[in-house]
Amino acid sequence: MLFLYNILISFVGFLLKIVALFNKKIKLFVEGRKQSFSDLSKNIRSEDKVIWFHAASLGEYEQGLPIMEAFKQKYPQHKIVLTFFSPSGYEVRKNNTIADVTVYLPWDTKQNAKKFLKIAHPEMVFFVKYEFWINYLNELHQQQIPTYLVSGIFREKQAFFKWYGGFYRKALGAFDYFFLQNDASKQLIESLGFSNAVVSGDTRFDRVYAISERDNYLDFVEQFKSDKPLMVIGSSWEADEKLLVEYINTCKHSTKFIIAPHNIKEEQIQKLKQSLKQQVVLYSERENQNLSSYNVFIVDTVGILTKIYSYADMAYVGGGFGNPGVHNVLEPAVFGVPIVIGPNYDHFAEATELVKLGGAISIKNQTELNNTFDLLITDIHTRQSKGKISFDFVTNQKGATQKILNYFEKN
Repeated sequence: MLFLYNILISFVGFLLKIVALFNKKIKLFVEGRKQSFSDLSKNIRSEDKVIWFHAASLGEYEQGLPIMEAFKQKYPQHKIVLTFFSPSGYEVRKNNTIADVTVYLPWDTKQNAKKFLKIAHPEMVFFVKYEFWINYLNELHQQQIPTYLVSGIFREKQAFFKWYGGFYRKALGAFDYFFLQNDASKQLIESLGFSNAVVSGDTRFDRVYAISERDNYLDFVEQFKSDKPLMVIGSSWEADEKLLVEYINTCKHSTKFIIAPHNIKEEQIQKLKQSLKQQVVLYSERENQNLSSYNVFIVDTVGILTKIYSYADMAYVGGGFGNPGVHNVLEPAVFGVPIVIGPNYDHFAEATELVKLGGAISIKNQTELNNTFDLLITDIHTRQSKGKISFDFVTNQKGATQKILNYFEKN
């Protein structure tokens, strides 16, 4: 099966080069990897001590960041190599300040795995959540490089737990320890004969809590919000926006709306702006404007949504009307606001739990969205009670980073 895996990996790699000619995101995926080895060679010397962190995309980077920060402090003489699989992670965080070198992970071939480890020569390796690249794991195991999974998640549908997944199961032997998010994952990994696992929790709770404690002041939000209730709409997709625009256009309440779309391409932003009948201003147009006179503020930039959530009285988190589902609900939750999401959230444990607890409300259609928004805007008691549930949910689950660090203090 490993032989078939390597044939498939080579075929997909070849196919992606063709698709890259017609797809901008895939082009970034392919072209960016051409620089990985040269960037590593320029920044990593043979005498350097190195710790390697790998994240699939932006969400996994946020999960891994508390661990990276802790190890940066614990091992100040070591260099940190950070790799991404996806352009949506690399392109946003390629200029981060935590890593000494940030590159795309070269495609998972035997040759690339050997070359990468020869140049990077890491002393320790951390994979975040659920990225399992077989050739890299096999090479790490063969070279006996200590390797760890942090904020790990296992599900029954994964290949490890299927009849054909023998070579996948074998690759898990590369991990010296599994730091897992929940009991279900621990039970699954133990069913394969692994006892080197502990439920440490999800480091994202530590990450969002740290964000809530920083300076989140934004002068333009202060001016725009004035003294009105504020609904922050984060990471919205077109399917979300159809319902949201309908509500905003007919809203009779004295409420302000900030929309931070997932897609900030100019044509999409203009389409959204033109669909709104209220007074609308864009982030890129904010200079020399009386922002308090506008009802809707569209954020056509990236990197400031978490700060904007700190001003929210209510939040709508997008993605719940599409695949794979809702975006990060923890970012607004930590600021103690009630959250509204679409119906597709089953694959996200934190969203599922927040709905169950009552800190988040899932809506399925226009009528449910209208009624929910009306309730949250007009009933301050409901806002405050649901917001407290959201805040408590985050604060009660932080501490995963320290649990992981405790392991390294003892070993």
